[in-house]
Amino acid sequence: MRALITGITGQDGSYLAEFLLEKGYEVIGMVRRASTESFERINHIKDRLTFAQADLLDQLSILRMIDEHRPDEVYNLAAQSFVPTSWTQPVLTGEFDALGVTKMLEAVRQVNTRIKFYQASSSEMFGRVQQVPQSENTPFYPRSPYGVAKVYGHWITVNYRESYGIPACSGILFNHESPRRGLEFVTRKITDGVARIKLGLADQLALGNLDAKRDWGYAGDYVRAMWLMAQHEPPQDYVIATGETHSVRDFVEAAFGHVDLDYHKYVVTDPRFVRPAEVDLLQGSAEKAREDLGWEPQVTFDELVKMMVDADLERLTPQ
Repeated sequence: MRALITGITGQDGSYLAEFLLEKGYEVIGMVRRASTESFERINHIKDRLTFAQADLLDQLSILRMIDEHRPDEVYNLAAQSFVPTSWTQPVLTGEFDALGVTKMLEAVRQVNTRIKFYQASSSEMFGRVQQVPQSENTPFYPRSPYGVAKVYGHWITVNYRESYGIPACSGILFNHESPRRGLEFVTRKITDGVARIKLGLADQLALGNLDAKRDWGYAGDYVRAMWLMAQHEPPQDYVIATGETHSVRDFVEAAFGHVDLDYHKYVVTDPRFVRPAEVDLLQGSAEKAREDLGWEPQVTFDELVKMMVDADLERLTPQ
């Protein structure tokens, strides 16, 4: 089996590549041409991967890539994935996260409509939530340009599935973290900050809204769900979540507590980090995935926080 992963250098792409290699797949990673390439997350498996240069902004490069490599499965994980950036670069976010999905699907349609296609949808599509918990039947109400673009990407995937018979599915993944999470994301910002304070490299941590609530899981668990979705017939869309909700404050308390520090002494609130329109509460119901796919998360919230703090402590401790 041959799988193509867009966004292979990201958190999810790196875990998915590992997972598929273990299953005996040939893995092709789409990478953009850049003067400096960042393969930090996949350096340990780089020699087992094939790379293809293409860009979500360039339809022809995508078409050539799909035609040349003829994958059995495509996992479209590439995106402008940082919500705050979507406010400062809303048009670019739409180009990548909405039209980029269409370009991928159109290339699949042109080359081979039997290719299995996975689209990375997002819990940010629920935004101002219409019910708690959120399921596959919950109406979308996005609260950021990122969320809006992801709604487009989600529905264009549904349209190509229903119109052209492409075995395409979307995973509506709630927040999923790991030691490979980008430093700009709040969870990794917290664990990196905790490690720096514990090691005497910093004396405070500036954050935004501590009361925002999220359903946080482990990225390694969630890429397994992506693969299970792609294998399921008929193709359907699934919410992937833990079903638990924790506030940013809970995450902060757990992270500082793990190194025996009182967060009240170090955390300050900075209005620069508060979103123009906040998503207050995300909590998913993965009941359908449990029933259809047999998927359940393996790593708990506390285990995830400790894993991330320990990884940052190790990274920042002089060898």
